[in-house]
Formats: sequence, C-alpha cells, structure tokens
Amino acid sequence: MDIIIITPAAPGSKAGNRATAERWQALLEQSGHQVSVITEYKGEACNLFLALHAWRSHDAIRLFRESWPGKPLVVALTGTDIYRHQYKYPEQTLYSMQVADALIGLHAQVGDDIPERFRDKLVTLFQSADKPPEAPGAAASATSDFNVCVIGHLRSEKDSLRAAKAARLMPTASRIRVMCAGKAHDAHWEGLATREADENPRFHWLGELEKADVLQLMATSQLLVMSSLMEGGANVVSEACRAGLPVVASDISGNIGLLGKDYGGYYPVGNTSALAAVLTRAETDSAFLVQLREQVSQLAGKFTPEREQESLEQALLLAVQRCSRNQP
Repeated sequence: MDIIIITPAAPGSKAGNRATAERWQALLEQSGHQVSVITEYKGEACNLFLALHAWRSHDAIRLFRESWPGKPLVVALTGTDIYRHQYKYPEQTLYSMQVADALIGLHAQVGDDIPERFRDKLVTLFQSADKPPEAPGAAASATSDFNVCVIGHLRSEKDSLRAAKAARLMPTASRIRVMCAGKAHDAHWEGLATREADENPRFHWLGELEKADVLQLMATSQLLVMSSLMEGGANVVSEACRAGLPVVASDISGNIGLLGKDYGGYYPVGNTSALAAVLTRAETDSAFLVQLREQVSQLAGKFTPEREQESLEQALLLAVQRCSRNQP
C-alpha cells in the first residue's frame, strides 16, 4: 500500500514521536509498502493514513477523513492523548478516536484507559528496540559509582528530576550517581536541571545525546529510572529490556502495561522517599538487582522488531477490514 504517516515531530527531532514514525516507516517498507512521513497534511491521496497522536494530528485526521471517506485510517494513541487530552480536549481527541478504523495502543493497559466503545478497534503494539552490543554495566567496572540513568526529554509529564531528588536522600556512603540524558522542554526546565546539577553532587545533566551515546550511557549504568507521571508506552523501557538493564518505574498504567503487574521494580508515582528506598535496595541488595535484571531479560522478547512489524500489519489489516465493512 501507499501509506502516509503524519507526526507532529519535525525531521531531525529526537522526540519519541519522530523516532516511532521513522521506525514504522522502515518496518512497513520492509513489508513492501511505500511510506511517506510528513508533519503537515494537505489532502494528498494514499491507500492508508496513519496518524501519530490523536489530538495533535486532529486537523490532519479531519481533513483526511473528509477528503477520503472510503480510505482506511489508523490513529496511534500517545500518553498525553490517553491521560490528558481526551479529558482536556475531548472534542478533538475523541473525534480522532471515533473516525479511526483502527487504534494503536503502545502498552497492554490502554484498553482500560480509553472509552469502552473504541476497544474493539484497538491493537496493542509494543515498540521495539535493537539488542545493544554491550550488556548493561559492561563498561561500569572502571568506576566505583552505582550509575542510575534517566533518559528522555525533561518535562513535567516525565517527572524528570524525581531520581535526582531521591538521590539527595541517599546516605553519605551511597555510590549512587544519577545520569540524566535529555533535552529540556523549555527555559523553565533548563533552569531546573541546571540548578539541580549545581546543587546536587549526585546529579549530572548530560543534555541531549546521540543514539550511540545513549547506548553507551546504558552500558555504563546499573539501573534505569522511568519516573513518568503519564506514559503511552515509553520506548526507552523497550530498550532497557532488550539490553537486560534493570528498570525502576513509577506505578502508572503506561509502565505496568509494559513491564507487567508482577514486576518487582515499581514505586508509587511521584513519591521521592519511596523511590529513594528502592534505589537504596538496588544498590545494597545484589539479589534484588539480579531479580530485576532477570525480569527485564524475560520481557525482552516482547520488544523485538519482528513483533512490532507483526503488530503494525495487524493494525493495517484491521483498518482495511473495518473500513471495507463500513462502506455503503
């Protein structure tokens, strides 16, 4: 098929939506489709339209549906769509969900968090990651630090400085050091991160890193913290699982939907002292760290490119079938 993918993130952006769009383009092209990734839609024809973000892509979704009412439409739901915009901007967000022939959810609990009437067109897709060349902690033996990485743009939804605040509560003897990689969302977050780095000797803000440098950071870390307040299904969790890197995560739906209800590394979202306690346990209790490493390694098979490609094709097929059934 001739497929158009629209994403709000511009070319060259390291935003998750851009990475997802380009990865999906590559996977769909491997399946034989012709795929264009755009940031602005002007009514061009295609065999199938795939929109990343129900709210941000609302105008494009409406234009496509009005211009091509007989063509299949797939909408991929982001964390802000599910946990903010369907309540804050219900008209636009729910319109996108309503007119879509298929919805893509990026974690296993999305069906519980969207209106029931849309669940029959939901396909769960786990974002994939390549297996990295180095195992977690492989390059950490040269240092006595216990490195904890936080990876992602610095913004309120990510609760990006929660691990830094937890590190302030560590006992003097702790070797924990928080390494934060990500671009500040705005001047406010840049100021917060700069001030935290100045005042907190356990916190280091690395700024936005290239992919190879992110992989190197994971290789030199013993743990990844995913502290988000809301998530649609963070790809960095997929990367950690594929790398065998233990994860400590906030107990939100988007993390539980990736790691499972029985995962051992959760803490109550936004709770600094609870996160500090889990980090201390990970540093001091080797059996606990091994348990987490074994759990993420067992989950790694969910996050392969082959599985993601299969799920994409499933969403496309569902959209085509439902679109066909809805024709007069």
